[in-house]
Amino acid sequence: QLHLVESGGGSVQAGGSLRLSCKASGDTFSQYCIGWFRQVPGMPREGVASIDNAGKRFYLDSVKDRLTISRDNAKNMSYLQINSLKPEDSGTYSCAAKLSDGYCYMNWKQRQVYLDWGQGTQVTVSS
Repeated sequence: QLHLVESGGGSVQAGGSLRLSCKASGDTFSQYCIGWFRQVPGMPREGVASIDNAGKRFYLDSVKDRLTISRDNAKNMSYLQINSLKPEDSGTYSCAAKLSDGYCYMNWKQRQVYLDWGQGTQVTVSS
């Protein structure tokens, strides 16, 4: 089981960029797949990106041109770079972890497959 803490959110103007961070502790980080989710007001929480234990990346189609997910196993960190921010990107961004079984690609957008969650970091984008 991993303990996850997000940081890096804040208030930015449309068109700006943010780099969100997820710090993990409590277990061998390299054995886990990491997902990033966002909770936008008025909409259900959705997966926006994931990276598996081998470094393979997955993205929500609607945001893939603006997002980059990465991980640094030596630092027990995952990062989500968001460029060209839009007001509709505003919301709470959370990282989540699941122990890799070789099939992280199958259901990376399904929140129920992740057992460990951070508390989230708030992103507010003004027009």
